[in-house]
Amino acid sequence: MIFRSKNLLPTVLLALFSFVFCETTQAEVTLPKLFTDHAVLQRNVAVPVWGRGAPGEQVTVEIAGQVLKTKAGKDGSWQVRLAPHDAGGPFEMTVKGTNTIVLRDLLFGEVWVCGGQSNMQWTLKDSSIPPDPNRDNAPDIRLFNVQFDMDYLPKKDVKGGAWQLASVETVERFSAVAYFFGRHLKENLNVPIGLISSNLGATSIETWMSAGALKQFPQFREVIATSLASGKNFDQLNADLKTFRKKWDGDFYFKNDPGIAQNWQDPATDVSDWKDIEIPNLWEDAGLPDYDGSVWFRKEFDLPEGFNGETFNIALNQIDDYDIAWVNGVKIGESFGNRNWRNYFFDAKILKPKGNVLVVRIFDVGGKGGMYTNAFWGNPILNGTWKYKPGVRIDAAKFPKPVVPNGSFFTHPTLLYNGGIAPLQPYAIKGVIWYQGESNAERAAEYAALLPGMIKDWRQAWGQGDFPFLVVQLANYHPEVGQPGESNWAELRASQMAALSLPNTAVVAAIDIGEANDIHPKNKLDVGKRLGLAARKIAYGEEVVHSGPVFKSMKVEGDKIRMDFTSVGSGLISKDKYGYLRGFAIAGADQKFEWAMAYIDGNSVVVFSPEIKNPVAVRYAWADNPGPLDLYNEEGLPALPFRTDDWPLSTAGKVFLYEENGF
Repeated sequence: MIFRSKNLLPTVLLALFSFVFCETTQAEVTLPKLFTDHAVLQRNVAVPVWGRGAPGEQVTVEIAGQVLKTKAGKDGSWQVRLAPHDAGGPFEMTVKGTNTIVLRDLLFGEVWVCGGQSNMQWTLKDSSIPPDPNRDNAPDIRLFNVQFDMDYLPKKDVKGGAWQLASVETVERFSAVAYFFGRHLKENLNVPIGLISSNLGATSIETWMSAGALKQFPQFREVIATSLASGKNFDQLNADLKTFRKKWDGDFYFKNDPGIAQNWQDPATDVSDWKDIEIPNLWEDAGLPDYDGSVWFRKEFDLPEGFNGETFNIALNQIDDYDIAWVNGVKIGESFGNRNWRNYFFDAKILKPKGNVLVVRIFDVGGKGGMYTNAFWGNPILNGTWKYKPGVRIDAAKFPKPVVPNGSFFTHPTLLYNGGIAPLQPYAIKGVIWYQGESNAERAAEYAALLPGMIKDWRQAWGQGDFPFLVVQLANYHPEVGQPGESNWAELRASQMAALSLPNTAVVAAIDIGEANDIHPKNKLDVGKRLGLAARKIAYGEEVVHSGPVFKSMKVEGDKIRMDFTSVGSGLISKDKYGYLRGFAIAGADQKFEWAMAYIDGNSVVVFSPEIKNPVAVRYAWADNPGPLDLYNEEGLPALPFRTDDWPLSTAGKVFLYEENGF
């Protein structure tokens, strides 16, 4: 039976067009964002090239005379491996499916991933050394800045980024340590260098580790069994939240709140009966003990003098537990979860030079509440006295709570690994340089297991064997100590040495180039050079001295202790003009350390103190900031801090503590 309708034909044509359009869109072959013009591909290894297309789609990849063909799998993914190629270029790479992608100006060379926290993130512009037009317009050095991203599950692609040629302009915005490392390699290897920078300040090591790597550590079992157990990523959880809120907002979140009914976000609201509170603070300190529900906060602020930007940023940081924020009656942002960071950007057109009104509705669902983060980054105008008034009170035990992604990217396990490291795999690399640890110093002993665990996991995930992994030891920081004592930073440095238990690793000293009053020392050039020396030894097999003296063994000789070292190079030297060696402390069986006198004897160092007749242990540079140090090898590399004892440390037993509900 045939049915005809004058209204049916347009519907059929529309459906047919939609089908063809969708099929064409799905069939377009795509590449990860790591593959752009100017990319560097790792030389002398099989190089994975991968992407997506329609299931079963024929894909052809051509470069440097190689032609490789494959089909996209059932899930649309495909991959080929280029045959190993010597350093050189430039080349074009063509990827053909139903569409064609052409990447231009590709080089084969050496590719390194550069990870860590702020001292790796610190840009050349922030360092003490300005770009040099004679050295830093270097088109054979290529830079890729991974755009910040995070998730509960490993992402398939980075959020953003593109390969750029090194120039006076581009290097200023790139990691200074990474760039100086790459420049050292380029000048000594004379091959193209590719640097992939994926790092973020103030972050702990566990956020750069996969869930699989953390499973072996009991202290992370709770977080793996809670927030990471849903099997959902941030997008899926946010979609669930959107659905959840369709009924929850009216039935619970906004119900019976006079602030909602009376529009307390309106700048014209009478606040004569609102009380004062100092922010940042918890509202328990303002006379609201055990109060669950909504409290409204209000503050007036003027624009900074000379402000003329198109957008303005209100950084409320962390709030316990939910919030909505308005400026001059206009909603600028909304967040859930006490560990998530409130960082609201909005159109500056809603602002006026003076008397802007910021209103924040904070809703607590158990425990303590308020704006508690110690400092409003970028907005000192927000510190100080606010007005507040309670809204609606709830019974937290009976209040339904939405499931929200935990965006505490500084510390939450796996978030930055999933957003910034997993998407890089399996891009062919030579190795990794790593500068991180400041944020783990309070539980430094734990780091001795976490760092090797992370290294092994990254190597397994990349599937390239035991590639080189080079670690920067923490620099000297804080005021110089007066007497020998405990030091979290010294303990962290000792834990970093655990990396040397793995093959193809090196630890680079920075104990002599820090700054007492700045956690971000500006001398990144020497850090980069020392990493470069380590790479030339570990990754490229050059016969170079790549490390300062490393403690090997000790022997008690009466009232003295003799110590031997590896990595002495051409010999031990003192940089002090009188030959003194500062930074040594010595102890007897009572475990009380005293400053020691020390001198070089051949390739040994002899340490003693008139106060210690029967010494049993020595520590060197054992402080956050041990002050001036003198022990180097003739190649100019400083001795690495160490201790000879195995006595309990102050951070022993201190491990990651996860609290789903914060306070």
